[in-house]
Amino acid sequence: MKTNKFFLAAFAALIIQATICCADDKMIPAEKLPAAAQTFIKKTFPKSTITFAEKDGFVNPTYEVHLSTGTKVDFDRKGNWDKVETHQGAVPAQLIPAAIATYVKTNYPATHITKIDKETYGYEIELSNDLDLKFNKAGALIGIDD
Repeated sequence: MKTNKFFLAAFAALIIQATICCADDKMIPAEKLPAAAQTFIKKTFPKSTITFAEKDGFVNPTYEVHLSTGTKVDFDRKGNWDKVETHQGAVPAQLIPAAIATYVKTNYPATHITKIDKETYGYEIELSNDLDLKFNKAGALIGIDD
């Protein structure tokens, strides 16, 4: 009985250690990104190069990619973009749903979108004036954080 408890405790410790080890971000070569992520970067940011990429997680990994322009893109395990954040310029227009683009152009014409983040409820965007706007999946404004 004592042997079983020892092995169970040792196994639990091993699992905890493996989880902690694998939870850290791990730098990876750009070629190790999912194919969908590589294609997205080439199409959406053709003048940028990947400065570094990180893989986070083991079972259900996510990816964070930093581009030479200072843009950061987060991807899910399949390589679908989840968040795009720019430090210079605006988020590419093709990533912004039409209703959100129209709302921003109408209500904040002197700004541009510097971040777009897909959320379960819809989208969160950040404007160049540091205002955060939340939209539902249909593109209707549901919240403002300043």
